[in-house]
Parts: sequence; C-alpha cells; structure tokens
Amino acid sequence: MGKNVRVRKLLIGVVSAVAVLVVAAVGVDFGAAIYAEYRLARAIRSEARLTFDPYVGIIGFPFGNQARDRRFKQIEIRANGVDHPIAGKVSYEATLYQVGVPAQSWLINGDTELSVGKVESRIIIDSTHVGRYMGIADLLVEAPPKETNDPTGGTTESGISGNTGLVFTGTPKAAGFDKRVSVSVDLSVVGPDKTTLVFTPTGVLTGAGTADEPVPEDKNDAVLDAFRTALPGQKLPFGIAPTSEGVRGSDVIIEGIAEGVTITLDEFNQS
Repeated sequence: MGKNVRVRKLLIGVVSAVAVLVVAAVGVDFGAAIYAEYRLARAIRSEARLTFDPYVGIIGFPFGNQARDRRFKQIEIRANGVDHPIAGKVSYEATLYQVGVPAQSWLINGDTELSVGKVESRIIIDSTHVGRYMGIADLLVEAPPKETNDPTGGTTESGISGNTGLVFTGTPKAAGFDKRVSVSVDLSVVGPDKTTLVFTPTGVLTGAGTADEPVPEDKNDAVLDAFRTALPGQKLPFGIAPTSEGVRGSDVIIEGIAEGVTITLDEFNQS
C-alpha cells in the first residue's frame, strides 16, 4: 500500500514538472511573438509615416518554429483613422501569407525586404467621410439588398460586397431636397493608375430596407447627381492594384489581391 502511494506521488511530481515546462515553453513562445509584433508595429509606424503604432498580429503557433524557419504563415496589419489628403481619414488593412524573412534576423526591421506568397490589401473609407466628401452629412452606406438578405453573405472571402446596386441613404441638400432618400449606386475604380473611386448613382430606391421616400420627377436628376462623385488618390497598402470594390458594414472598401510579391514596410502607407 505504502509503495503504491510513493509511486503515485512520484508520477504526480513528474506530470507536474512536465506541465510546468510546457506552460513555461508556451509562455516563452507567446512572449517572443508579442515582442516581434511590437517591433514590427514600431517599424511600420516609422517607415510608413504613421502617427501611431498599427495593430500587428503574427498568426500561427508555435511562433518559435516560424521564427527559426524565417517564414511566417500569416501577418495581419491594421491602421485605423490614418490622415488622408482627399478622403480626410481612411483605414488600411493588409493580410500577408507565407512571409519570407532574410536570414539575418527573425525580427522584421524597417529596411527588411519581405517575400510574400499572397497579399490582401485594403483601403477603407467609412460612410461619414464618404458623406463629407459628397456633401451628404447623414450618409449611410449598405450592401445590395440581394446580398444583405443572402444567408451566405453574398460577399468576397474577406467580407466585401459586390460593387453594383449598393444602397446609399442620406439627405441630398445640394439638390434642394430636404428629406432622406435611398439611391442605388455602383462603384468602379478608374484611371491609368487605378486609384480613382467612382460613385455612379443609377436610380432612387423605395420600399423595405430603404428610406422609402419617392422623389418628384423634376428633382430626380438633381438628387441622383448629389450622390455622383469621384474620389481620387485611393492607393492601396504596398501598392497592390485593386481587384474589387464594395462595402462591408457601412464602410466603402477597395481591395487588391496579389501573389508572389516583394514588399517593404515604407510601402504600407501610400498616401
């Protein structure tokens, strides 16, 4: 009986020691990841001329194996409320997959060139700033009704709607109309450098899910023109060319996806 008790105590001690080592190893790994994220955020802030540290997430466990191999599975970067010379404020997002780091260091410094298997790059303009640019102070932007009502979301993998039939709702005072109306709007990106976002209204909307406000025929063209505009200077992080545009929530988003590129941190902020 006494021998069994001693064996059990020994086993409990061994298991406890192993658990402590595992917890310690996880803690070290977690701490190294946090430090690498902090260093990367500071480097992006400096190189991309930001006034704050962006959010940086190095995804995947264990971090130590990725650092040793100098290849990170996924890195997410987000900077909200960045000053923009035309839109006022924008947010930038980038998701990097299979990020290769030069052999000199497992930390990503300001001058590090990164080889990236795939980049998802986004510029985001909230409806408040779109409305200010349009001159519609109470603007609300929504996805097309067919996508809003679709249980699958009807959106891209990153949650962005299609670019046609968006619902813009607001008071077009410039048209001499003082009631909130809903207008169907299409988005497109044009220009030789594909950096001008064009808003093309196609008709007034009424019924469920809209302001349900009809517009007199003599005011129709003026109301539509109040929602018509072009927003230049929309350069995506890392200079990625746009591949789609739409909305997510009440934000207007331009997204670009590219594979097999080399980037540097100073290219994150293109404004």
